[in-house]
Amino acid sequence: MTGPPTADKFRSTFTSTTGGVMTEEAGAVTGELDLACRPEVDGLRVEVRYAGADEWYTVSGSPVRIQGSPGDAPGHILRHLSTPGPVVDGNEKAVTLEGFAGP
Repeated sequence: MTGPPTADKFRSTFTSTTGGVMTEEAGAVTGELDLACRPEVDGLRVEVRYAGADEWYTVSGSPVRIQGSPGDAPGHILRHLSTPGPVVDGNEKAVTLEGFAGP
């Protein structure tokens, strides 16, 4: 679990799909989530928490390397995490950022 994001971050609230978002610390988290993206030396750190909760979780595949405009990345990440994961044996898998090719 990580601390709260710093001041130079993007933050948004969204509802996960059925499979949720895979995190390093808690596994898949589902429901209404807060998303935070903040720049670090090795890329954009992406974290989620249950809306209004105190504990932040690192999204699997974070940090994300930005290939295009850094200002466009958080919106692309939000759309990616809001898109259903693959269905395996009738169940939707949690979404990760592994292999995510940013803007």
